[in-house]
Amino acid sequence: MVEDKPLVDPNNASQLVSACRTAVGDSLRSVTYFTPEAYEQVYLRADLSADADLSAAIGHELAGFRTQRAYQNSELGTYQYTLHVFENGFITRVTEGERGVVVTTDGITVERSKEVTTAIRALL
Repeated sequence: MVEDKPLVDPNNASQLVSACRTAVGDSLRSVTYFTPEAYEQVYLRADLSADADLSAAIGHELAGFRTQRAYQNSELGTYQYTLHVFENGFITRVTEGERGVVVTTDGITVERSKEVTTAIRALL
């Protein structure tokens, strides 16, 4: 669900977009900030359609909050991020506490996904 007032401060939104663009360059498609209750798309590349159903996608990404808690005491260490691979793009999900960011890209390497995750975590 989208609220009338901005979910994320415009200055913070700008910093998120800048950090993501620095990490992944022109392959950046979108940046969406979300909480368990709401979401806000803070960036959408100009050549993409703004009528995509974000509520369904973000609804799925809310699983990141459960994943973060589920692996809290794992011998694998602290949960870092999730990378989804699709035929035509990638989704990187980063959650921290009750906040999260979903970044979509045309292409991304594991190293770049780590870079964008580090950049986002610094701002969350």
